[in-house]
Amino acid sequence: MPPFNLTSLTPATFILAGIPGMEKSHIWISIPFCSIYLAALLGNGALLLVIRTERSLHQPMYLFLSMLAIADLMLSTTTVPKMLALFWFSAGEISFNACLTQMFFLHFSFSAESVILLAMAFDRFVAICYPLQHAAVLTQSAVVKIGLVALLRSFCIIFPCIFLLKRLPFCGHNVIPHTYCEHMGIARLACADISINVLYGLAVPFAAIVVDVVLIAVSYVLILLALFRLPSRAARYKAFNTCGSHVCVILLFYVPAFFTVLTHRFGRAIPHHIHILLANLYVLFPPLMNPVVYGVRTQQIKQKVMKMFLCPKSRLLQE
Repeated sequence: MPPFNLTSLTPATFILAGIPGMEKSHIWISIPFCSIYLAALLGNGALLLVIRTERSLHQPMYLFLSMLAIADLMLSTTTVPKMLALFWFSAGEISFNACLTQMFFLHFSFSAESVILLAMAFDRFVAICYPLQHAAVLTQSAVVKIGLVALLRSFCIIFPCIFLLKRLPFCGHNVIPHTYCEHMGIARLACADISINVLYGLAVPFAAIVVDVVLIAVSYVLILLALFRLPSRAARYKAFNTCGSHVCVILLFYVPAFFTVLTHRFGRAIPHHIHILLANLYVLFPPLMNPVVYGVRTQQIKQKVMKMFLCPKSRLLQE
């Protein structure tokens, strides 16, 4: 009898189950999720428009901020529209290739955002520790190259996950108890050994993110040492205030991410629907809060946004 070709057992579609145990509440859950998503689109879109139109904001910090906004839009748009279709129309069916595509862009945008936050920490380090060399080190060309490095590193880390999933056989199990496709959620449906997926999915991306966090921490240790050497308290406050927005964004990005990963890996006693809700909030909350943090704490952006939205009204009133 010829051997059975397991690699041919690839499902045509997967079924996203949503939030198990809370199916009756999907419509109610979709209302805040949709509102947060629309607010995130508006906030990040306004941020990109302001940075694009105001030449005075074509500086490294704001260029990195525009990259962060693009990564936020990718992170939320990759998952939320399909999630809302599932909640509103029970449209949980997704093709195998579409599921892999969603998985790729989800993890890709997360990895890219981590590199961008590291680049922003480097920008603050150079601006505070070596202010006279900042313009020479972080030129627009250097910023573009850093952006390309973020794309390339994220691609190289996440792209192998597609092949790791494509090699697996699936023996009829095609229901994903989640609102979107992610690497281990797909791998657990396979009827084969997934130890390589577990090892790669945990070790490689996690190690890359940990390296980013360590380098960010080192940057801020050096920044703090430089701040303590400044002669006056006012100078120290002014210098550290330029880092305040970035520190808030770092906490908004990494704390929920690590909490979600740790509870998913080790929080066996936590109900499954809590895991799913936390994962959903993670793709919604940072994209919502990042433009708010920078809009409130960064005087230049606040002024430009107010000018953009208030000036047309004042001109209409004058007419």
